[in-house]
Amino acid sequence: MSIITISKGSYSYGTEVAEKLAEKLGYECVSREVLLDASHKFDIPEIKLVKAIEDPPSFLERLFLGKEKYIAYVRSAFLKRIEKDNVVYHGFAGHFFVRDVPDVCKIRIIADMEYRIRKVIEKEGVSAAGAKKMIEKIDEARRKWGLHLYGIDTWDADLYDMVFKVDNMNAENVVDIIANTIQLSCFQISPESRKYLDNLSLEYEIKANLVEKFPTTRYVSAKDGKVTVIIETTLKDKEKVGTEMEGILRNINGVKELDIRFKH
Repeated sequence: MSIITISKGSYSYGTEVAEKLAEKLGYECVSREVLLDASHKFDIPEIKLVKAIEDPPSFLERLFLGKEKYIAYVRSAFLKRIEKDNVVYHGFAGHFFVRDVPDVCKIRIIADMEYRIRKVIEKEGVSAAGAKKMIEKIDEARRKWGLHLYGIDTWDADLYDMVFKVDNMNAENVVDIIANTIQLSCFQISPESRKYLDNLSLEYEIKANLVEKFPTTRYVSAKDGKVTVIIETTLKDKEKVGTEMEGILRNINGVKELDIRFKH
């Protein structure tokens, strides 16, 4: 059983590679579905999630969470989607969300700028100069999000197990290489990786449920259903905050034990 994340530059072969790879392996191919899951579960219009992903965070948004709450919703929905294994994901920030999860195969697909410009011209009907500007704007926005969220540039090869520059190779060649490579034992989800992923999924579901109402939450940990939360609050609000938070967390599937701690 394997989990594959494909990061792609805008207007590259990435989507085609992901779809063909999923078909070849008989895996589920996931992208926009994560946004729809997050939109439905957290009652947020999909367009807000899309905008949060596409536009880099402003200074005020970095200061007051802003779009980060939407990223928390997407991250939670993403982890729920990949928990069942045998999935190829080619949407937003999958390589960041599973950066520390063992055995997940993380792939980057890039293409020559001239090819990308031609794709934009064909799809959008703009000039070559306009197409180049569009590509650079999207790339820069994604780079800024990566730096803001994790302090790492999306183009940093250290994020990935394999990077393919699709110039001489076509999509079928890349798919064949990936399909053969993931048969290696290092890309099979082990019981230890499964437990790590389950704990991470629960942790981020908790964070997503707390991010808006309890923005002063400082720490969340989930291990085998045992959940620890540290929140900063005043002494007079301690009892009220604890009761409200416990009411939310007790309704989350997988929470078995709860330890809410307060920081004044």
